[in-house]
Amino acid sequence: MGKNVLIIGSGLGGLTTALRLAKAGYSVKIVEKHSSPGGRLNQLKKDGFTFDMAPTFFSMTYEFTTFGKDTGIRLPFEFYPLNPLYTVRIFDPKSGKDRKYTIYKEFDKLAKEFASIEPDFDQKVKRYLRDTGRLFDDTIDRVVRRNFYDAISFGTSLAGVPPRQAPKMVRTFWQEISRYFESDDVKMIFSLVSFFLGATPFNTMAVYTLLNYVEMEHDGYYNVKGGMYKIVEGLMNEIEKAGIEVTYNTEIIGKVTEGNTLQGFIDTSGRLWEADLFVANADAAAFRGQVLQRQKFSPGKLDKMQWTMAPLTLYLGVKGKIEGLDHHNYFLGDNFKDYSSKVFSNDVSLKQPYYYVNVTSRHNPEAAPEGHENLFILVPVPDLRFKPDWSDAEEIADNVIQDLSQRVGFDIPKNMVSRTVLAPPQWEKMLNLYRGSGLGLGHSLRQIGYWRPKNKDEKYNNLFYVGSSTVPGTGLPMAVISSKLCAERILHDYGSVSE
Repeated sequence: MGKNVLIIGSGLGGLTTALRLAKAGYSVKIVEKHSSPGGRLNQLKKDGFTFDMAPTFFSMTYEFTTFGKDTGIRLPFEFYPLNPLYTVRIFDPKSGKDRKYTIYKEFDKLAKEFASIEPDFDQKVKRYLRDTGRLFDDTIDRVVRRNFYDAISFGTSLAGVPPRQAPKMVRTFWQEISRYFESDDVKMIFSLVSFFLGATPFNTMAVYTLLNYVEMEHDGYYNVKGGMYKIVEGLMNEIEKAGIEVTYNTEIIGKVTEGNTLQGFIDTSGRLWEADLFVANADAAAFRGQVLQRQKFSPGKLDKMQWTMAPLTLYLGVKGKIEGLDHHNYFLGDNFKDYSSKVFSNDVSLKQPYYYVNVTSRHNPEAAPEGHENLFILVPVPDLRFKPDWSDAEEIADNVIQDLSQRVGFDIPKNMVSRTVLAPPQWEKMLNLYRGSGLGLGHSLRQIGYWRPKNKDEKYNNLFYVGSSTVPGTGLPMAVISSKLCAERILHDYGSVSE
């Protein structure tokens, strides 16, 4: 078999897979539905403002460093650590004001933030991070950074995880963190990382408390100099150097096969895209159903799976500087348990939703005209299974803007010069996100490791997958790991050009 590869999709997983395979001597082409590369890691430019469209920070920088070493590429972007990591505001109905907490990496500063509400916080958080650090060390190489070729290899790997971690497979994130802290405010803040997985602390396994260790001690959070899209722009420079051709505005909708081998894929114009090997950087579950027409991944079967939150995103250009906002901000209400456990199933009102605000212009002033701010607001909302009608998207956005204005003491509507709102239907259409789900498949027990959609197709021996809905999971560093696992799988089956 030859060494021509077609990659469908130019998200972070697709781009890094392309460069890994090019390093191994493969001839690579990429087709992309959207008009620009990056997938969710994209950019919006409007009215003189530049917005990161989705990811606004990342962790596990060493995965990018490893990618650079694997490919012989000097990372074509600069990143810098965040400290403080973020701020959290929790509305107090008694006072009518927010309780504001700033999350620092230094234990002494962090302890001062919680001294009045969590006795002996410094000792408790050290014990918590010690235990979550052990969890990280016990699982990251055994479960996350590994391909599983069969159920036996997965079982063997799990058997290597120390028994002390077994209860975390059955406890929820909230149950686990409640074993260390008493204050609901502390538990709310530390459990916000579960939302990065597109879920809530009440339906996320306790094993993911290891993310607190990653954010607080192991690595932290980082921004990219010039904005997150510099990652994509830098990788695209390397794509060009490697001679990898990218074709945009091309959506794959069908296939041509011969036995257990794919001959090619067909786009909406009827063009046939042929290659020896194929990599889908589309959703690994939805692609199997929508393009390959697999009964196991039919709409009825897909809808029964656990999917991550849908995004309602606001991109606001504002005149003036908003002193009440930091770079990364979370705004919560006083009904955390009820709201977060019901919001994704559309069982609570979105008149006063919880939301996240990023002010890119704080660290990258070129993202906004002088004397202005750019605001990215993310509201986790139900996907299209639970809320198919989004005719009220602008109304919900109005509510968020009004709430934010009151809580930071700045009249945003009066000073707004640019406004864009994207609801789940727009995200679904723009990037083929199944039911508008922002991060693909969730991370329930039956959707991790060997039980997650494989990165090699079940039928076609020359089709592979990379991205959020295959192994190992969602997030920018996971996409980079996913590309490593995908490339390893291809090289395992077909070798490099030099072999």
